[in-house]
Amino acid sequence: MSRSIKFSKSPLLSQRLPPWRQRLVLVLLLGGFLTLIGRSLYLQAFNNEFLGDKGRARFERVIDISATRGRITDRHGDVLAVSTPVRSIWAIPEDVELAPAQARSLAALLEIDVREINRKLATERDFVYVKRQLPPDVAERVTALKLPGIHQKNEYRRYYPSGEVMAHMVGFTGVEDSGQEGIELAFDSQLAGKPGSRRVIKDRRGNVVEDVESIRPPQEGREIVLAIDSKIQYLAYSHLKQALQEHRAKAGGVVVLDARSGEVLALANLPTYNPNNRSKLVGAQLRNRALTDSFEPGSTLKPFTAALALETGKVRVDTPIQTAPGKMTIGSATISDAHAHGVLTVAQVIQKSSNIGSAKLALSMKPEEMWTMFDSLGFGAPLKLGFPGEVGGRLRPAKTWRPIEQATMAYGHGISVTLIQLARAYQVFARDGDLVPLSLARLDAPPLAGKRIFSVQTAREVRTMLEMAVQPGGTAPKAQIPGYRVAGKTGTAHKLEGGAYANKYVASFVGFAPASEPRLIIAVMIDEPSNGKHYGGDVAAPVFAQVMAGSLRTLGVAPDAPQKPLVLTSAEPAREEM
Repeated sequence: MSRSIKFSKSPLLSQRLPPWRQRLVLVLLLGGFLTLIGRSLYLQAFNNEFLGDKGRARFERVIDISATRGRITDRHGDVLAVSTPVRSIWAIPEDVELAPAQARSLAALLEIDVREINRKLATERDFVYVKRQLPPDVAERVTALKLPGIHQKNEYRRYYPSGEVMAHMVGFTGVEDSGQEGIELAFDSQLAGKPGSRRVIKDRRGNVVEDVESIRPPQEGREIVLAIDSKIQYLAYSHLKQALQEHRAKAGGVVVLDARSGEVLALANLPTYNPNNRSKLVGAQLRNRALTDSFEPGSTLKPFTAALALETGKVRVDTPIQTAPGKMTIGSATISDAHAHGVLTVAQVIQKSSNIGSAKLALSMKPEEMWTMFDSLGFGAPLKLGFPGEVGGRLRPAKTWRPIEQATMAYGHGISVTLIQLARAYQVFARDGDLVPLSLARLDAPPLAGKRIFSVQTAREVRTMLEMAVQPGGTAPKAQIPGYRVAGKTGTAHKLEGGAYANKYVASFVGFAPASEPRLIIAVMIDEPSNGKHYGGDVAAPVFAQVMAGSLRTLGVAPDAPQKPLVLTSAEPAREEM
């Protein structure tokens, strides 16, 4: 049996280490201490930026300072879009410790499901938004809950005082305060400004505990002053809305231009939406139809055909054109007038809106001449106003035109345009033959001269024809305005669906007033009227008259005709041919 030996009595302890090993260990220990002391002196006395950088990397942050987005106003300074301060609730998920009752209280204030909050806080990300763009009073109530790990951030949200009346013109911004539609997108770089930055010290929970310095001050966004006149815009919107309800139409649009400067004074579309509440927004409401929807303009294109025939010397205003028997066969196709008119002068072709007369005028010219005219008017290409989704319509190359296509194009079939293109093209008659670019922003002075399309004589001769179209015996006596001479043209066209013409219509009217010295151009389009009337003279012309009358009074334009009752006669107005 072995005896147990205490450790303290172990013979191993009596053996001594060699002296050199003791000295080696002592030297190594002293060397380590000296190295640490030297390193410490080096970092703190000679290279102290290293530790400073490490400390700053843990607690110092550079944060962005939002730039306030510029306001949008109408030409008179009325605010159409302004940024209001809001707050966003965010969290560092790993720092959040919410009891069930606290989560329910937060969900109630934020008006979201408590499960949605729990889902966001269960993520492994370092940063999550719980809810963005809260009113300041709601954010204050969230602060009062004193929830660990829940923080707030100052932001801005756009507010649109005019709501749905200006929706398609002004547009809206997204949650990051960048332009998404309309003017907000077209002028986004000018409105947005440039954010600044500052250096701060944050604790581990993300709270700012010290403001160190400003690195770059924010540059506030620039204010945009539009050409829009809020009063005229409201007139356009309200009368368009009334017409759509009366005629049970699918959609519609109105464009109002200043004939002198090319400024867009109003642009209204229906259906529309409220840019302050887009939770139930659908595509049909969002479309800026005056720029994104093209349609066959129908008889509103006849004045241009007549103008080209006059300009090229093919005819004069009183040149007779035989339109009997009211039908005309070109190749295998036949075009017709709704009523046989017999012999008409060129002026009467426009007044009565004869397809046969317009087709004969077109066929007297070369296809290239007509194409050049349509192209110079801006058809077939976007106007490049900066609006999203703007289209240019359809204008096929002249070399592909067959005779029947050239004939029908004379009265607005086989070509498509947008409403704003059509309104701009009528500048040539309101401005004595020239075109100026359209402007969404208010101009300090009107352009001195535009692009010459027709001679002054031709433009004024066609202007007289357009006055005849509004008088008794023309297609649009409902466009008359007491006290003012009005000039304009109706259009009614079948809609194309699946490559074929359907039993659906687009009714339109484009005109200007006062005819003696035109100030405003107004284009109206009503899509699919379905309450018994579909002609432009019945559906679109009254909208023109209502908007034009109110707009001229708003601008203080002096009357140029005697104040007398409108003369509509008991007979039906002449119908534009389709």
